[in-house]
Amino acid sequence: MSDAIRRQSGPFRAGDRVQLTGPKGRLNTVTLEVGGEFHTHHGVLSHDLIIGAPDASVVTSSNGIEYLALRPLLTDFVMSMPRGAAIIYPKDAAQILGQADIFPGATVVEAGVGSGALSLWLLRAIGPAGRLVSFERRQEFADVAQGNVGAFLGAQPENWSVMVGDLQDALPATLEAGSVDRIVLDMLAPWECLDVCATALTPGGVLICYIATVTQLSRVAEAIRATGQFTDPEPSETLVRTWHVEGLAVRPDHRMIGHTGFLLTARRLAPGTVVPALKRRASKSDYTAEDVEIWTPGALGDRSASDKALRKAAREAQAAARAASQEATPARE
Repeated sequence: MSDAIRRQSGPFRAGDRVQLTGPKGRLNTVTLEVGGEFHTHHGVLSHDLIIGAPDASVVTSSNGIEYLALRPLLTDFVMSMPRGAAIIYPKDAAQILGQADIFPGATVVEAGVGSGALSLWLLRAIGPAGRLVSFERRQEFADVAQGNVGAFLGAQPENWSVMVGDLQDALPATLEAGSVDRIVLDMLAPWECLDVCATALTPGGVLICYIATVTQLSRVAEAIRATGQFTDPEPSETLVRTWHVEGLAVRPDHRMIGHTGFLLTARRLAPGTVVPALKRRASKSDYTAEDVEIWTPGALGDRSASDKALRKAAREAQAAARAASQEATPARE
C-alpha cells in the first residue's frame, strides 16, 4: 500500500477522525483540523487540544465539560459513514472474513461495492501483499465507496481497483481464469454470475454470497448445486445479542441485532471433479422467476437511495477523503 495510508494508532494528528464521548454518553465524530473547533450548546472544544494527545485521552471544553477522545474503530466508522447503498453490518463482515478465510496476500473479488464498508474489512484482511478488485454497476455507488475508503485510510490503496460495470462482462476481461482466491457476491441475483465466478476461481477457492431473503437463498443454493462446479453450499445467518452487566444486574439487552442477511458459502471444485451425491429428502424445488420476485427487497417495499441522496453521499464521502489525504501527506511516519 501507499505510505500515505494512515496508521490507525498513536497520537492524534490533523486529518484524523476522532470520536468524542460527552458526560451523557452521546457520541460525536469530527475530523481534526489545525485551528478547528467543535461547537456544542455547552461550549467549544479546540481541535488543537486533541492534536498531539494520545489516543483514549480526556480533553476539556471551554466551559469545563470533559470529553473522552478515541480514534474510531473500523466498526464505528462504517456505521456512521455516508451511504449510497445499505452496508454489510460488522457482524456479517466478520463472518465473511472467517467463513471465506480471507488471508494476507489473497486475490479477492467483491461485487457490488455498495458504500465501501466490506471493502475496508477486506483490504485490512488481505494486507499490502493482497489484491482487491471490486465491481459495481452504478458509478454513484463507486464514488461513495471510494470516498469512504479514502476518508478512513487517508489515501486510495494501491492494491484496490474499482471497476464500474456488470460482473458477468467485466470479470473475465479483468482477471485471468483460475487466478482468484476468494469471491464475495453482494447483489440481487448472484445466480446469474456463477459461471464466470467458477471460471475465475482457483480450485479450492471460496465463493460466498450475501443474500437478503429466504427465496433468494433457496435459488442461489440450487443454482450452485446445478453448476456441478462447487461443493455443496453451506447457508448461515448471524444474530448478535448484547448484555447489560452491572453488579448483579445481569440480563440480555432489550434490543439485539437480528436478521440482516444470509451467508452462503461454497468452494470451487477442480475441473472434472464429481463429488458423491448427498442423500436428501424429497422436496418441492420447482419455482419460477415470479416466485423469487415476490420476495425481493424491492417487492417487499425496501427503499433504495434516491439519485439526489446518492449525489449528496458521494460529495460528503469524497470531501472527507480529500481532507484526510491533504492532512495525511505531511504527517507520514
